[in-house]
Formats: sequence, structure tokens, C-alpha cells
Amino acid sequence: MNEEVDGIYGYRRMTIYMNHFCEEKANHKCVYRVMSHLGIKSVIRKKRYRYKPHKPKNIAENVLNREFKKAYKAKEVLLTDVTELKYGNHSKAYLSAVLDYGEKKIIAWKLGTSNNNHLVVETFNQIEDQLLPHKTLIHSDRGYQYTSHWFKEYVERNKVIQSMSRPGYCIDNGPMESFWGILKDECYRRKHFETFEDLEDAINTYIEFYNSKRVSLSMGLKIPVNTK
Repeated sequence: MNEEVDGIYGYRRMTIYMNHFCEEKANHKCVYRVMSHLGIKSVIRKKRYRYKPHKPKNIAENVLNREFKKAYKAKEVLLTDVTELKYGNHSKAYLSAVLDYGEKKIIAWKLGTSNNNHLVVETFNQIEDQLLPHKTLIHSDRGYQYTSHWFKEYVERNKVIQSMSRPGYCIDNGPMESFWGILKDECYRRKHFETFEDLEDAINTYIEFYNSKRVSLSMGLKIPVNTK
């Protein structure tokens, strides 16, 4: 089963995963002993913070204000960001994604070779018909894509609420930053992707896994619903 999850689980997540999908049940102590005997270790995440200075045009207040402990419904709070990845001989790719904080799922994503407005446009066009007028809040950093004229029009057209992190405070978008760390540790850093298509396939496969099968410690050692 370790191969099924690509070696990313420690004994706690592996215990939950096994008991969820297998008929035979085991406690965490037994799983720990077996994994230790076989030399199976999970991926260890490393903290990483980043901030890119820029001159924003359309700035929104930090409406969300780190209120991450509240219980939100689907599409009430959407977190978004773009991160850089590499493939081949140091070629760059950029992944834009939207995290539904109420559902704890990535509901839109797009991988491209340029970090530009078009990448964010294609990402948000995927979910435009799912937004809730006057209810959906979209939170981002102050990247130029989110302070652009196009994004301002998108927010106004769909009558949604825009929120932005303060300069230099990655923690204001903490769950989104956390997802990037998880994705890079579990899917990206341990592998080499020769082509853009190889990287894209891996990202698509991992996000589908993250949304449907990944055990979440922050959700109380639970697997997303409707996975059996």
C-alpha cells in the first residue's frame, strides 16, 4: 500500500488509509512496527516562505483576516496563489490554483509556462459559474495578477468579495501556502520531470489524489468523503 500512496504516508496516515480501504484492521502501533522493520519513512515537510515585492494597482483590504478556524460552507472562502515549478533542464512552469477552504479541496488549477494574467484567467474561468454573489470571498496575495484590471472586473462582474494579504505576510494566506508545501514535498521534490507534459500529468494525478484520498491530520485523521 505504500506504493499506492507513493511513499508519502507516515504510520498514522497509513493506519487510517489501511483501515479505510482494507478488510483487515490494524492499530497504529502495529503499523508503526511493520513500517520501521521495512524501513518505510514518510516525506518530511520543510517550511518555506516567499514574498515577491511589486507595485500593485488595485488593492483590497485583508477582509479574511486569518479567520481560518471558522466553519465555512462550500464556495464561501476561496484561497488562490501561483507557485513556480521546474522540469527538464531548469525550464520553469507555473501552477495557479484555487483552494475551497470550506471543502478543503482544490477546485481549479492550471499549469502554464508563463506566470501571467492569462494563467490566472484560465484558472478562474473554470469556476465562474460556481461563485456565490455577495457571499464568495476570494483571498490572494498582492501579486500583479490579482491587482490587475482584469481581476478587478472579474470580482465586480461576479459580485464577489476580494481580500488580500498584507505585504510580507505569507501567513495571511496560510492554508494556500501550506498546500504548496504539501504538493511539493509529496509530489514534486523527490522526482525529476523531463518534459512539461510529465510535470502536468503528475500535478493532475496528485491533485485528484489530494481531493479524494489523502488522509488529513488537520481534519482529524480523516479521508475525504465519497472515496470508497
